[in-house]
Amino acid sequence: MKRKLLSVFCAVLLLLMAGVNRASAQADIFDRVVGFVDNAAITLSELNEQYEKTVKVSPDITREEVLNTMINRILLLREARKYRIEGLSADDMVKEYINLKVRAFIRVTDAETEEFYRKNTARFGSRDYEDVRADIENYLTEKTLNERLKEMLRDLRKGAYIKIQLK
Repeated sequence: MKRKLLSVFCAVLLLLMAGVNRASAQADIFDRVVGFVDNAAITLSELNEQYEKTVKVSPDITREEVLNTMINRILLLREARKYRIEGLSADDMVKEYINLKVRAFIRVTDAETEEFYRKNTARFGSRDYEDVRADIENYLTEKTLNERLKEMLRDLRKGAYIKIQLK
């Protein structure tokens, strides 16, 4: 009796294993990892979703550029969490981090705005300096912010394990 039960058990086990092998052989891969940032993975479906959103705003953007932007966002979000910055969303946390750690230290002087106005008077037409001063300050602040963010991201990328598998 034990022998018969053992034989039946082995037969059922073999049938189950054959079914599992057949099922796994027929399984399709629906997603794959296209990038790593330390222990965070970016999947092809995430990249495609972000690309579709971004291409509506910037039609000339490439998938590689979108992937690099996603990598930068992960790095900035990691830094925001390191400083225990909170927000309603990940984007809010990144913005708050940038405001606290980068934008807060940018000062545009009157001399810089006046110099920019003098060098670019043709851009402003007949508008007086006082009329465009705030616009110039905003422009110079954003320009400096972008330069500092590029430097910061370059440093963050050096300290992170990043692998791109987009091919």
